[in-house]
Amino acid sequence: MPRLLLLSNSTNHGQGYLDHAMPEVRALLVGVKRLLFVPFALRDRAAYAAKARARFMSEGIEVEALTADEGGRRAVQSAEAVFVGGGNTFRLLKTLQEAALLEPLRARARAGLPYLGASAGINIACPTIKTTNDMPIVQPARFEALGLVPFQINPHYLDPDPESRHMGETREDRIREFLEENDVAVVGLREGAWLRIEGKGGQVGGAAAARVFRRGRAPEELAPGASLESLLVAGG
Repeated sequence: MPRLLLLSNSTNHGQGYLDHAMPEVRALLVGVKRLLFVPFALRDRAAYAAKARARFMSEGIEVEALTADEGGRRAVQSAEAVFVGGGNTFRLLKTLQEAALLEPLRARARAGLPYLGASAGINIACPTIKTTNDMPIVQPARFEALGLVPFQINPHYLDPDPESRHMGETREDRIREFLEENDVAVVGLREGAWLRIEGKGGQVGGAAAARVFRRGRAPEELAPGASLESLLVAGG
């Protein structure tokens, strides 16, 4: 059964990398001594892995960077837990596809491998990456992702600003456009919020609420502590 911690963002304003969520991260990683980090969403993978390694060193957890080769596939099979970092979702998915890492990662996560994701790392936990905010700087073979949850997530969700003079689409507008073509719930996950999922249960966590969009229905607010049970049943 999946064990997931899906963070909207890895860094809150005024805080260090993962500081806002580290107690929840540690709860997910109880007993884990070595964490497999997926750095594919950024171009400089070595620097990204070094950042994660330095942060988790202070928590007594070693970090191994996943590589896009046969060694990487072996690393997924032997991993104690995995952390998929943020960056560009299209680049992340394309690399996982081309390295034949998507299926092994999906199988292990569905079998209970602790999965920590942030930003792009939670986009690929969804059925597809269609609700990412990123530009398609590369073209993956397909949009289908890991499907660890039956609903879509829009990380870094921003509420419409009534004082703004910007006349373009709001995030809510774009999600409604998605729902015109796709009948699956979308969780708008605000900065500082996360989803914690254990098997068939889960809840919203963090300092901010989530906003759930469904076709033909008014948006629903889920406060921190709210259950995700209805969303986890075939996508809500």
